[in-house]
Amino acid sequence: MIKVGILKETKHPVDNRVALVPEQIISLQKKFPYAKFYIQKSDIRAYSDNEYASLGISVVDNVDDCDVLLGIKEADINTLLPNKHYIFFGHIAKEQPYNQPLIRKMVELGITFSDYEYFVDDNNQRLCAFGWWAGVVGTYNSLRAYGLRYKLFELPKPDMRFTLEKLLANVKEIAHLCKCKVVLTGAGRVSQGAQYVMKHIGACQVTPSEFLKLTNVNELTYVVLDLDYLVEHIDPSIPFDLKDFIANGQNYKSSFAKYAYVADVLISCHYWSPGYPVYLDNELLKDPNLNIKVIGDITCDIQGSIMSTLRASTHDEPFYDFCTETLSEKTAFSNLKNITVMAVDTCPNALALDTSRYFGEALSEHVFPLILSGHTEDPIIARATILKDGQLTDRYIYLKEYAGL
Repeated sequence: MIKVGILKETKHPVDNRVALVPEQIISLQKKFPYAKFYIQKSDIRAYSDNEYASLGISVVDNVDDCDVLLGIKEADINTLLPNKHYIFFGHIAKEQPYNQPLIRKMVELGITFSDYEYFVDDNNQRLCAFGWWAGVVGTYNSLRAYGLRYKLFELPKPDMRFTLEKLLANVKEIAHLCKCKVVLTGAGRVSQGAQYVMKHIGACQVTPSEFLKLTNVNELTYVVLDLDYLVEHIDPSIPFDLKDFIANGQNYKSSFAKYAYVADVLISCHYWSPGYPVYLDNELLKDPNLNIKVIGDITCDIQGSIMSTLRASTHDEPFYDFCTETLSEKTAFSNLKNITVMAVDTCPNALALDTSRYFGEALSEHVFPLILSGHTEDPIIARATILKDGQLTDRYIYLKEYAGL
């Protein structure tokens, strides 16, 4: 018998998502009758305790007796149980300073830890991700910020029962009021989600060269800029090469300024890592020719590729202003000279019902058949497992000092 516990989310701000919805658990129990699932009681989960209990799934106060424990966000250090197998988004593989105490506690308790982010296939493509949904919600919030800033319209704030269908219907109603030029960066899942919204609401897509030539627009107009438009080699004779950029990001510089001078809104969907070029640095933010007035930083790299992202914002208060004169935070919509920033780092949580179901389907297809069959040495599981019984696995041995080993 393998006992699986679904954890109550403990991180703040609150996250309403869950790794498996009720029907998915029933399906897994039918396929794997020796598996037993337990739901830790929660009053914040988008799917209520009663929705699980009504299908005969055990809803309990604690999950101490379970072998495998699943959450979405990091588990509270004070709730960690020794010698268990935890699975959640850990934010430790890049040696994030704020989660160093978490990995050290897991080491101390002999915990096995697998990170959703690293469940990848043989081509290194992620199998369980919320990126597309982040793009959808981040674009909705960015257009919402535009409407509030210029007092053109008010899109409703998503609540716990918000759905993709409702979101798209809302934004389609106001699209004709967004007569502005929007830059979407990146080509991955986040960007694809953003593009989905734009296409669904009838926005006009143009090429990069067309975007630079446009002056006044009479409709919502956008361009998609992948890396080859965002950066260039410091040696102008050397063309952009993706593999070289990934390996030698320090040899590239931003070429984004020309778009920043003509865009009204920036929706940031690109992947960024320390050492890569900064697209909106403080010098460009202070430049009087900068035209961008709304930034939806879906990637939310604090003081990363976009230096106006001073902090992550929340679903309750998703916006703040950035003063380009003092390079400091101001109250949202307090001055039209400021840039309005949207930097919610848990965008998919705004569609907790839909995203939980989507995520659970991916887990049910790719991950649970392996775990529930005891195939934890399978490459899919092994690649995502950072700690095994409190010790770093070979793939993550570079974390040794960070983990206190």
